[in-house]
Amino acid sequence: MKIQFEFSDDLILTAHGGLSVVGALLEASRVFSELNRIRLRENEHPTFSHTDVVKSYVGMLCQGKSDFDYLETVRDDDTFRLCLNLNHVPSSPTVRQRLDEAAASNLEKWNDILIRTGLELIQRVHAPLTGVKVGNKTYIPLDIDVSPFDNSGTKKEGVSRTYKGVDGYAPIFAYLGQEGYGVHVELREGSTHVQKDTADFLAASILYARIVTQKDLLVRMDAGHDSLENLRVCQAHKVDYIIKVNLRRTNEEEWLEYAQTYGTCTEPREGKKEYIGVREVEKPGFSSPLRQVFHVIHRTMDRHGQILLVPDIEVNVYWTSLEGDPWRVVELYREHATSEQFHSEIKSDLDLERLPSGKFRTNDLVLHLGLLAYNLLRIIGQKSLRLGGAPLRKHVHRRRIKSVIQNMITIAVRVVRHARRLKFVFGKHSPWAGVVSRLYAAFVT
Repeated sequence: MKIQFEFSDDLILTAHGGLSVVGALLEASRVFSELNRIRLRENEHPTFSHTDVVKSYVGMLCQGKSDFDYLETVRDDDTFRLCLNLNHVPSSPTVRQRLDEAAASNLEKWNDILIRTGLELIQRVHAPLTGVKVGNKTYIPLDIDVSPFDNSGTKKEGVSRTYKGVDGYAPIFAYLGQEGYGVHVELREGSTHVQKDTADFLAASILYARIVTQKDLLVRMDAGHDSLENLRVCQAHKVDYIIKVNLRRTNEEEWLEYAQTYGTCTEPREGKKEYIGVREVEKPGFSSPLRQVFHVIHRTMDRHGQILLVPDIEVNVYWTSLEGDPWRVVELYREHATSEQFHSEIKSDLDLERLPSGKFRTNDLVLHLGLLAYNLLRIIGQKSLRLGGAPLRKHVHRRRIKSVIQNMITIAVRVVRHARRLKFVFGKHSPWAGVVSRLYAAFVT
């Protein structure tokens, strides 16, 4: 049977019905309207409002499209405008120029508003925020890490050699809770040392996290951030921490001898012994000794039973303020690796690894817009788990951003106007229709 193609002037279909949920979320924010009160030196009386420009671009990001030119595909799409409650959909040159102007004159203010918008929405809609148990206490993890963006083959401002051996940027991110909500981000040149200005970033991240929750925070950072300056920030803000020690010139044999003397030994299998323990270290500028958890692994045989000619010694040491079982400290630090998944979602699912502008400050603003889009999609994904009714039977604790875009944002609907009302009509076999409609009802004000 051959398929015939027809085009109708009466039938209105859209492939992004789920943007109505994004629009409802943005309308619920009290912070977002602050953008329109900002005056730009180069454009004091713009034709298109700042919120129209930002919402339009965030709407594209929420579909996994970061290139400015994608906006041309929705210029004449009334449904896109109605979903995001826009007065007008600006052209791609208008959006590019407005972001350039904002980045040149008011970057810090715009970035702060975008971050606070996402965090206010997390708190306002009571988005799920899951902590970790340590003894009888529950902590909300605050994971901070650098993730290089590969922008090789470009001449963008600020692109330079990263520690991963590629040309690009080296932005630093802060994520809150096991869900991984983004609480702070900062774009950096690729060659920037991971610890440069990180203490200030850490302090700001803690303050941003307090917008969402007043519960106990647990800062987790890798060995690149092994600095007493970070420990001082944590103590000053009264938050607990686990920061891996950078064993720059470590003698593994000496650590093994120390662990055998002062640590507790377990033997999970033949040829592998693990030693774990705690020691206290005096450091200048601290009123009391700092606590370190050490974990030393001694292997004389590999997992396949092959005896090693030279025994393998692996040493891991962590600064921590947590008391109690040192094994729990090791487990909690290993869970810090989940933040790599969050990096991946921003880079690939939102298509932000190769940032769209040639200007460094504009790309910094774009990355903050991406963090807002990421938080909007994360809120939608996590709330959908609470509402139930999803067609997927597999039990998950966190929906990937890509799944949210595919299943709930780019959902096909028929647009019907009748009696001054707008209706979205889902297909008979649309599996996610019920979830999207309940989400919209939950967020609309």
